Amino acid sequence: MPIIPPFLASRKFTSTIGAGTGTGATYAIAATTFTDDTGAAATAFPGLFAYYILYINGVPQTADTSTMSTSTITIPDGDALDPATPVLVEFIVN
Repeated sequence: MPIIPPFLASRKFTSTIGAGTGTGATYAIAATTFTDDTGAAATAFPGLFAYYILYINGVPQTADTSTMSTSTITIPDGDALDPATPVLVEFIVN
């Protein structure tokens, strides 16, 4: 029987901390403020994915740093960061 490797691909979205709203534990950045791999405005994050990696200012963050939905990423206390800080979210889809 041949071994069939799983299909994996990534989808990347970029924005800045300043695009978010809220304060403290409710600070969130809407998917519509991100651009996708092609440079187009995003409409939503992937609904099905194996996992995601959040990078803030180029540094990968631990899993407890954020929560994700198709419409927003919540980053508790993200409002304390400089508004120009880049945010990249990479979804690994299968």
